[in-house]
Amino acid sequence: MRAVVHDRYGPPDVLRLAEVPRPVPEAGEVLVAVMATTLSRTDCALRSGKPFVGRFVTGLRRPKRPVLGVEFAGEVVAAGPGAGEYQAGDRVFGVNPWRFGAHAEFVRVPESAPMARMPDGLGYAEAAAICDGATQALIALKPVNPRKGQSILVYGASGSVGTAAVQLARHFGAEVTAVCATAAVDLVGSLGADVVIDRTREDFTANGRRYDVIFDAVGKHSFRRCRASLNPGGAYLATDGLRNVLLARWTARFGDRKVIFPVPPRYDRQDVLLLKRLIEAGEYRAVIDRRYRLDEVAEATRYVETEQKIGNVVLTVGDISA
Repeated sequence: MRAVVHDRYGPPDVLRLAEVPRPVPEAGEVLVAVMATTLSRTDCALRSGKPFVGRFVTGLRRPKRPVLGVEFAGEVVAAGPGAGEYQAGDRVFGVNPWRFGAHAEFVRVPESAPMARMPDGLGYAEAAAICDGATQALIALKPVNPRKGQSILVYGASGSVGTAAVQLARHFGAEVTAVCATAAVDLVGSLGADVVIDRTREDFTANGRRYDVIFDAVGKHSFRRCRASLNPGGAYLATDGLRNVLLARWTARFGDRKVIFPVPPRYDRQDVLLLKRLIEAGEYRAVIDRRYRLDEVAEATRYVETEQKIGNVVLTVGDISA
């Protein structure tokens, strides 16, 4: 089968399309023919091997898992021993956390993974773009129990995690303020944000307003800068930065404003089922910026690394018109 592989760390050009053995599903697994996947900030970080500390997990000298990609949409083609929930021909979408392998024509996925049958009428590209950002947003939001009457600010509201966080916080009844660049203001407003702040024109940390929760969806801010913009008892939701691991422990004991940084993130199949229900009810939609073919992965990666993408970047793999 064709797959995007990288056998060393480095710039986007280390990625190459190659023929690799087709995986065989083991006990409790299914084999999915991938029709579409996404290319995320996480994929870029793993490929580059930065920060270096991450290599203690991914491989010190070279990548342990040469095929990246966590998010997928496709069709079940085979099942391993003991796997019976999905049948050949089922159209499925989800994430394959910690195992990766979705940047390929086929991927092995445990039946217990965060995966579900695709909503009727949804295309593969749209389905592929649903889960990664949204599951990360849910993982971050759960500890603060988003609800009616709560004020939540989402910084970086135009990315894959941010566009999901805006929609999910609104679904749970919170009052949402979204911060993004000028180009995404109208889009983010259409996702349900009550207030949209153009970060190129206004610094939300200097406007005198306070929030119950500040969700840094892109890892570009800091608790130190945001602390004064939190209400007493408020929480800063971090998605990146090793310093936040230490701050989460420190603020859990001291002070009245907390840093929350779930590490490692715990993926839950129920989150995917929730997303499916919201899509079917018309309460959630995945935002797609650009689509590339699998053999255009290096170009797609360079675009993601500009940090200008709005929503998701999709890689088409199989025949998504099927």
